[in-house]
Amino acid sequence: MRLPDPVVPDQPWTALAPMQDVTTLKFIQLLGKYGAPDLLFTEYFRVHAHSSLEQHIVASICENNTGRPIFAQLIGESLYDLKRTVSAIEEQQLPIAGIDLNMGCPAPKVYKKNVGGGLLRDPSRIDRVLGCLRDSIKGRFTVKMRIGFEDDRNFETILGLIEKHSVDLLSLHARTVKEAYRSEVHYEYIRRAREVLNCPVFANGNITSVKKGQQVIRQTGANGLMIGRSCIRNPWIFRQHHEHFNKETTFRPRFADVRRYIEDLYEATKLPDRKGIYQINHLKKFLNFIGLGVDHDGQFLHDMRRVKSKEELDNVCNRHLIEGNRAEQYFPDEPIKGLISRPNCETPAGCAL
Repeated sequence: MRLPDPVVPDQPWTALAPMQDVTTLKFIQLLGKYGAPDLLFTEYFRVHAHSSLEQHIVASICENNTGRPIFAQLIGESLYDLKRTVSAIEEQQLPIAGIDLNMGCPAPKVYKKNVGGGLLRDPSRIDRVLGCLRDSIKGRFTVKMRIGFEDDRNFETILGLIEKHSVDLLSLHARTVKEAYRSEVHYEYIRRAREVLNCPVFANGNITSVKKGQQVIRQTGANGLMIGRSCIRNPWIFRQHHEHFNKETTFRPRFADVRRYIEDLYEATKLPDRKGIYQINHLKKFLNFIGLGVDHDGQFLHDMRRVKSKEELDNVCNRHLIEGNRAEQYFPDEPIKGLISRPNCETPAGCAL
């Protein structure tokens, strides 16, 4: 599979950001229904001495049926095991567009192992990891990273290493690891990457709507937009971007559409060992983002977080989304200011706005 070529200024690429426990096979298939992005990235394959290719990620590569190119993401720092994992992917002939390295995950349990965002503290290690992967990967090699660990002290050096090792695409989440998802996004670093690198650069971080996406493209000159948690709130966001780029009427979902989407999410998050309240609690991780667009006083979020059954959830959703004249009202393009996703209900490590 090939990336769209060439890049034209008024037709940036769109990409699904890799999100652990979110960008599963069923979620990717769901995006295919609502409007898939140009490029897909998997959850990360964990790479260590005892690792093997997780079969649920393999399934998301082989069975997603979206027709979109998909990249397999790796997280790790052992050169031997990275090389071994690349060989395993190639031996299985997985239908991937390329292999992506995670250098941005901000979860403490990840960066404390000096992988993901933890790698950004050690440019010499990055040099060896990038060199190993560039030598091992026969096809396209891409990187997703942040601007630094706790500051930007290594940013320019790392950009130099990206260029040195002929990385084919950089996706840049313009926050530090320590900033996680709390701070404003420092888009000027994406512009700097575009100035320095010969490869395409995707802008990542708070791409919440078509309007915001266009602002970021103008500000950064990015070749594409990588969107993560915002597509949980609004699964039509990739469709909307494509319609805007093509100068078509941009679809605006109504609350009735959101109600149907929640039902689709309920089906997409089912697992044999996740039933009853366990599935409802897992679904709440997604509903925390959807709820950021429902009401200004946060009542949907308040009520949703307290349900314990599908019946109770249906009642809350019907009351807030479709009763009265609510069903035909438009779902807001942007999250409602002042509402936040409850920390202990957020999606797991590896997510990106």
